[in-house]
Parts: sequence; structure tokens; C-alpha cells
Amino acid sequence: MAHDHALHADHAETEGRRDAVLAAITLLGMALALMDAFLWPGPWGVAGLSAVYLAAGLPTLLSALGSIWRQHRLDIDLLMALAALAAALVGAALEGAVLLTLFTLSEALEHRAMGRARRAVEALMALRPDTALRKRDGFVAEVPTAELRPGDLVVVRPGARVPVDGVIVTGSAAMDLSTITGESMPVRKEPGDKVFEATVNLNGVLEVEVSRAVAESTVAQMVALVTQAAAAKAPSERFSDWFGQRYTIVVLLGAVAAFTAFYLFGHSFDVALYRAATLLVAASPCAIVISVPAAILSALSAAARGGVLFKGGAALEMLADVRAFAFDKTGTLTTGRAEVTGLHAADEAGFLRKLAGLEAQSEHPIAEAIRREVASRALIPETVRDVQAHPSEGITGQDDTGPIWAGNPRMAARMGADLPHLPGLSDGAQTLVWLGRGPAVLGALTVADRPRASARDGLTALRRAGVGLAMMTGDRRAVADRIGAELGLLPPEIHADLLPEDKVHLVASLAAQGRVAFVGDGVNDAAALARADVGIAMGAAGSEVALQAADVALLSDDMAQLAAAHRLAQRTARIIRQNLIFALGAMAILVVGGLFFDLPLPLAVLGHEGGTVLVVLNGLRLLADPIRADRRKT
Repeated sequence: MAHDHALHADHAETEGRRDAVLAAITLLGMALALMDAFLWPGPWGVAGLSAVYLAAGLPTLLSALGSIWRQHRLDIDLLMALAALAAALVGAALEGAVLLTLFTLSEALEHRAMGRARRAVEALMALRPDTALRKRDGFVAEVPTAELRPGDLVVVRPGARVPVDGVIVTGSAAMDLSTITGESMPVRKEPGDKVFEATVNLNGVLEVEVSRAVAESTVAQMVALVTQAAAAKAPSERFSDWFGQRYTIVVLLGAVAAFTAFYLFGHSFDVALYRAATLLVAASPCAIVISVPAAILSALSAAARGGVLFKGGAALEMLADVRAFAFDKTGTLTTGRAEVTGLHAADEAGFLRKLAGLEAQSEHPIAEAIRREVASRALIPETVRDVQAHPSEGITGQDDTGPIWAGNPRMAARMGADLPHLPGLSDGAQTLVWLGRGPAVLGALTVADRPRASARDGLTALRRAGVGLAMMTGDRRAVADRIGAELGLLPPEIHADLLPEDKVHLVASLAAQGRVAFVGDGVNDAAALARADVGIAMGAAGSEVALQAADVALLSDDMAQLAAAHRLAQRTARIIRQNLIFALGAMAILVVGGLFFDLPLPLAVLGHEGGTVLVVLNGLRLLADPIRADRRKT
């Protein structure tokens, strides 16, 4: 896919150079023709007009004939070529030259402007390092990045870009992830954390184990998705294309009918042909056809720079119409990682050291949370021997004093311990872990999943946008209510104790009231994602499954990104409406002028080409959308 994109980029660059040369010849010819007409008459006038018709008119005519021959379609190029030819036939060659010049210049400006949007993909490609420092058998050597394979070890020095997706083996550093996730602030990365190709190591020396080849990296997937999205037409794009094709035929037939009518009602052949040529220009749907893709492509490119990938314009337009957002809880609204949230013990340090010693060899998420808490306090776990796990109860072992245990109330009951009530800890909203020695209780702590730091602000921004919210989870009601309260969700918006099919039914009930988006991790809740009008994957960077599973992929875990993407989609819809209203209005005015008010051909040309350029520029405003900056302000 990257190779295909490179070929496409080379082809586009060649076409751009050719258009620039033809535009320069056309402008020079037009200057000579105007000089002959208004300043110094001479033979250069004919030469100038000939240059315009050859450099601008001939390519336009050949393009139109090529469309008829290869694709069996009539396009706008045919209207322009026929109008210029008609002007030349009735002795208005200069006016025909003005038409061709402005048409050629506007086409060049449109291609250049649209190229700005497409260069977002090329910028991603340019960020990929060509070489990497591979470490093998204790020696470091510079090798082409394409030679790296999973399992290779690479060294990433301060200030260097990461050459390929991988996992940090040694070292820690602040990383600039803006090229991938749109993060505006550096993120600290430690051993065991994932890093992505083209991100920047700001400080520290890292040794990274390659997890996937360059062709399968996150950047490669992003390039493929953005390229596919640009090629996939949105419903409004398909409509404008459909409209343009059929309307071109109507305009041609209308011009013939207008010529016949003008001629029959007393106008000369030349005047009737001139008025018909003017109508061809005035009624040409250039602005209508280009207005939608200009906005869609600009929005897709801006979103990609902000770490949001849309699977084409259809997903972008659908998101703008969403009236409710349904969220999976674990891993979406929450971190998905257990953390120590409360502690009750006479000697907290001693309590944690004993508990960490018991949990030292366990792979349970609760054990990981306890070990992280102990490490954050710089405590050293006690040595505990003969450790045995008791499924669904807890764990037992021996320290220097004697038998010791940790677990839930079932484990406490097995040991004959009488558990006290701990206000704020025994409410069932968090997982409670007891530590004891025989029947004596030494203390307790609570472990729970926490909301993401950005979740509350992101939900608040969506609520301000006027959409409905719902949290769906298979977790217990007490846990769901606690998370929901911390996020500012109302009780009717919190749905707990759900099976996967329950989520599908809830999404369906929301869809009955308007379009609904389901936000998850792109892997779990596949049925709910499929049932929703828009499936959105959170934190999809590095996950091929997540990138492919959803209609929209948010590459970071920042919930503010979702609100920014929704706002961008709505803004895109507004600009498309503006463009279509303006294009249709301008065309109607020009057609009425051509039919009833003797509109001069040069004025029709200015109105037509000026309107086309204006709608393109209006669409290009989306390239500057502050989707990245807004994430920190939302």
C-alpha cells in the first residue's frame, strides 16, 4: 500500500508540473492577446490566442473526449471546451480565451489546494526513519529500517525517531507521540511500554525490541487507512458525482434548446450561439461537484494529524449526525488497570510489605496493583515462603513469624477471622483484600479500576454538544454507579450487569431515537460495535485489530479527542451545506442572467470560476481545524 501511494504521489507530482507549465503558457498567450486587443495591435495577438487554445483548450477537449471514450461519461471539461469553441466560431475568440485561461487557472489552483490535503499522508511517510541502530551480539550497527524483523533489538538515542513499533526493554524517556496519537504533551515511557514508529525520543537512551516489521507498523496502517478513506466516497460525494454526471447532460441539451429558441425568436446565428455558450458556462456544475470532496478530504487530513482515523467520508458524515454515544466502561471510560484506592492498617508500610511478599509471584491483576503501590512507596516486600493460591478465595504463605493469608471474605471465613466493617471500604463498589494471620485481621485495602483522567472532561464536552450519553458494562451495579458518579453521569445513563446481547439491545433502543455511536476498544463488544451506526475504537494505536474493527479509530486514550472528532464532523457537515447552497445559488443567478438578461460570457466565466475556487477554499478551512489543540482545552 505504501508503494502504491508512492506511485500515486509521483503521478500527482508529474501532473502538477505539467499543469503548471500549461498554465504558464496559457497566461503568456493571454497576455499577448490582451496586449493586441487593448495596447499595441500586432501579429502577437493571433499567436497569443493560438497559444491559449492549444495549451488550455486542446488538453481540456482531449480530457473530455477521453472521459467519453474510456468511461462513457460526459464531464465539465466538455462544457468548457464546447463553450470556448462556440465563442471562437462567432468571432469572440478573445472571450473564449478568457474562459479557457480562467478555467485552467482555477483547475490548477484546485489541484494544488487538494494536494495540500493529500500531503498529510506524504508527511507521515516522510517521518519514517530510513535507518536504525540494531544491536546484535553486543555490537551496534546502522542498518536500513526495512531489514528489521520482530525480535531484533534497536537502540534509540535522545532526539531520534523510533524506527519501528516495539517494546522498551531497557531505559526510560519522555516521548513525543504527536505524529501518531496527536498528543500535545510528551508521555513518559518505561520498560515494558509500547513505542511506535516515527515518534520522537526526547531524552534517555532506549533499547527497544521490534514487535512488527516496517510494512506492518502503525504508520503503515495509518497510511493505508488514510489513503483508503480518501478514495472512499461519502454519501454526499456520491450524490454530487451522480448529480454532476446527469446534470452535464441536462446542460448540454439545455444549451441546444436555448440556441434553438434564441435563433427562432429572431436572434442571429452568431448571437444565438454566443448566448448558448454563455449558458454552458453559467450552468456548469463545477462548484457543486468539487465542493463536497474538498471539505471531506480536508477534514480527513486534519483528523489524521490529530490522531483520529475515519474509514472514509461516510463515517465522517455519519458521526456528525450521531445523537447518542454509548460507552463500554472497562478500558474505555476507565484505565482498565486495577489500582489501590484505599488502605486500612495500623502500620501501613508493614502491612504493604507483607501483602506484597504474598503477592510477589501472582499474575492476578490485583497482585499487580499491589506491587505497583509498594514500588511507588519505595518499599521492599518481605520474604514469604510456601505460597499457595486458592482460586476464588485468596493466597496463603509463611513469613518469619508464621502462617499468613490474604484474600476475600471466603478466605477470611476459612481462617475463622471476624471481619470488621470499614466505612468507605466495605460498600461493595471496590474489591476489598484482607490480610491476616490465623483469625487475626492485620488490615485491608481496596483495589479498583479508575476513570481515565480525560474521561469526565470529554463526556462534559459531548454533553455540551447536545448528544445523549450511556455507559454500558457487565460489571456489578455498585462498581458501575461509583464510576458513573465520578464521571458525572446520571443514574438513567448507567447500565450495569449486562451480557453482550444486552448491550446490543440497548444500542438498538438508542438507535430508534436517532443515530448512535458505540465507543469501545475495537476488539471486545464486537456485536455492539456492529449494531451501532458508528463504531469507535479508543486507544487503537498499535492495535491492528482495533484499527480494522471500527469506523473511527482514536489512536490515543484521550477522551477529549472524541469530542474534538465529533465537533470536526459537525463542522464539516456545516461547510458542505454552505458550499452546496452557495454553489446552487450562484449557478441559479448565472443561468437566469444568461437566459433573460444577456449575461456577457466573460462575466459568466468570472462567476463560474470564482465560485468554484471559493467553495474549494471554504472546504480547505478544515485543514486548520484545531483538533489537536482542542483536546487539551476540552
